[in-house]
Amino acid sequence: MSDPTAAPWLSDDETSAWMALTAVLTALPPAIDAQLKRDAGINFFEYTILSSLSQAPGRAVRMGSLAHLAAGSPSRLSHAVSRLEKHGWVARRVSIDSSENRCVEAVLTDAGWDAVVATAPDHVREARRLVFDALTPEQVGQLAKIGRQLLTAAAPHLTSCLGDKPTPPETC
Repeated sequence: MSDPTAAPWLSDDETSAWMALTAVLTALPPAIDAQLKRDAGINFFEYTILSSLSQAPGRAVRMGSLAHLAAGSPSRLSHAVSRLEKHGWVARRVSIDSSENRCVEAVLTDAGWDAVVATAPDHVREARRLVFDALTPEQVGQLAKIGRQLLTAAAPHLTSCLGDKPTPPETC
């Protein structure tokens, strides 16, 4: 067992920053979730699925890639897509890629597109209220840079999802 006193303890400034970050990570997701549930009857994970599909070419993404984009397990994604199918917002279809592999894709239906269009304004207002209205334009730039750096350290495989148009990996 290693000596716990050998750990490089956080400085006072680092402790303060860590406490603020963990408080945001604890408070922000339920606040966003509550808004989406109240206004659209869906949770943030489901909204992320719909949003990812709405931005994809042909509004279709392979289920494995969609799990990656939505930062959820394949099982969680499958359950969420089933709920979205019940609303008529998403459908599944089998596709065959260039190497003759069969994959299941989630496809955003026209009703799903309408749901995203209807949900997005309230979601953006809440994101603005909770985050961007509290920051200066300079801080928004810093937040983007810091967020990318933290994501690169914690989950480098997700950094490709930060572009204007995320490109899902080509795996099933």
